[in-house]
Amino acid sequence: MNPQHLRYSTSDEWIAVEDDVATVGITDLAVQALTDLVFIELPKPGKSLQVGQAFGVVESVKAASDLYSPVAGEVVEVNRKLSDDLSSLSSDPFGKGWLMKVRLSSPPSDQLLDRAGYEASWKTRH
Repeated sequence: MNPQHLRYSTSDEWIAVEDDVATVGITDLAVQALTDLVFIELPKPGKSLQVGQAFGVVESVKAASDLYSPVAGEVVEVNRKLSDDLSSLSSDPFGKGWLMKVRLSSPPSDQLLDRAGYEASWKTRH
């Protein structure tokens, strides 16, 4: 996926919406800041999420970080491959490193940022 065409939360998640399903991942900048990833916990399909709700955890040798849903809806799929091999999250966070797919219960928030807005937000927070 092209990072320029995605929407971003200030908690470092991205979304790509197709019809009524949003693919959710974490950004390249967040992955680089975490460095060596060692563990990820993702929700089970069927879980209902609200905007801003923690849905999982990603751990690196440096820290553990909660993951927050940028959209509201029901988890319909998770990227199970990440449990066994986190390298795709590090090497391809906007492609093979996606985290989950959510069937939207409402349209994505207008508060989600474009890439330039996200990068500016990242600079003020780091």
